[in-house]
Amino acid sequence: MGLRKAEKGQEAMKKKESAYDPFHGEIEGDVEQGYFKNALSGFVFESASGAAIRHLADLGYTVKQIMEKLTYPAPYEKIQEIVWKHLADTGVLLLKEPGTELPKSNVTYVKEYGKYGRVSLRQVTRPYHDGELPEWKKYQFQKSDKRDFPSLFIKMCMENEEETSYISCDFGLLLKKEPEKFARVLQGLDNRQKDYIIGLPWEERIVYHRLNQRMRDIVLRMCENSWKCGDCYFGRGDKGHTHQL
Repeated sequence: MGLRKAEKGQEAMKKKESAYDPFHGEIEGDVEQGYFKNALSGFVFESASGAAIRHLADLGYTVKQIMEKLTYPAPYEKIQEIVWKHLADTGVLLLKEPGTELPKSNVTYVKEYGKYGRVSLRQVTRPYHDGELPEWKKYQFQKSDKRDFPSLFIKMCMENEEETSYISCDFGLLLKKEPEKFARVLQGLDNRQKDYIIGLPWEERIVYHRLNQRMRDIVLRMCENSWKCGDCYFGRGDKGHTHQL
């Protein structure tokens, strides 16, 4: 009996040694289990909250509001990540200058009901302009235009389609390099507008935001509060031209 126990003990030790990674000092089995747990956690989160977060973002909810609305607990940073990626995937945010790549497809979510009344959201993608690049005009507003800026800006937005109207945003750079100035710029916004801007994880570079109604209102208020309006891009007219207003 004692010999058998000793043999079993040696076999167990050999199994443990064979699973040990001499270069990283970790047990391979534990690492694989960690990967599995992370993958499972991501799958569960996506199943429980991913589609709901994207749907609420489409409805105009801020990251803060989405966090309060979800029934399944979700970290604030995770919601930020999903909302940012969704806005980029749907073309609300562009990480490259408008006109330098094909526009994103238009993505919407359709609510469907299962056999037992369970609600799910199905993604529907529609190609944009048959893959053709629109021709863009770039506008730069000067400081001397401060009094005329609101009327000029609104006029340009009204004359162009929302889907091909963008403004360059330096919020990530401001937040990193001039946080006090960034705080002053936000003072003119109402709480929901401020939550929208603060809730997005702006990258430390120029990012381009579609000039939807929300962003138009934000731009007008921020420009009243010492923010230098970014370059505006409208997908009409002579390609590649820059105009100073």
